[in-house]
Amino acid sequence: MVKRGLFVGRFQPLHNGHINSIKYCLDKVDELVIVIGSSDKSFEFKNPFTAGERIEIIRETICKEIRKDILQNTILIPVPDVGVHKLWTHNIDLLVPRYNVVFTNDPFTTMLFNERRIEIIHPEIINREKLSATEVRHRISNNRNWKELVSAETAKIIEEINGIERIKAIHNINHQNKKQQ
Repeated sequence: MVKRGLFVGRFQPLHNGHINSIKYCLDKVDELVIVIGSSDKSFEFKNPFTAGERIEIIRETICKEIRKDILQNTILIPVPDVGVHKLWTHNIDLLVPRYNVVFTNDPFTTMLFNERRIEIIHPEIINREKLSATEVRHRISNNRNWKELVSAETAKIIEEINGIERIKAIHNINHQNKKQQ
């Protein structure tokens, strides 16, 4: 039987910590389903990229930064938020192939899958205080070095889709709205 794992994230954007976790997951299973969470969200500071853009970034990064042939063992599936936490894991089950294990370091995701008695594996976390999508977005919006936190392929695609300008514009709109309140 094929051992299939599930790795859930928003990837807003994919950063080097995610890449390290994906490599870890791929070493433990025959197939990896990467769930692009909050796929219905975009053009927000917390979720600036569309599901399609995130899929492109993840796919191209896996091809160029990990190994092109590994894509045949990787499935990328966008999953929208459902608004009811208890139903969220069941909604995932409707959209993805069967899986044996969930890879996560998120305490809330761990709790939800633990309640269903699904095996959880916590990938090694590297440099968490620095390697976060929140930090990448903050650095972009404040004209600080963000490229050191992401792969060359991720940076290239963010630039191609005008992601830098988008994040800065959303940040400025949010900042102006706070001033007006």
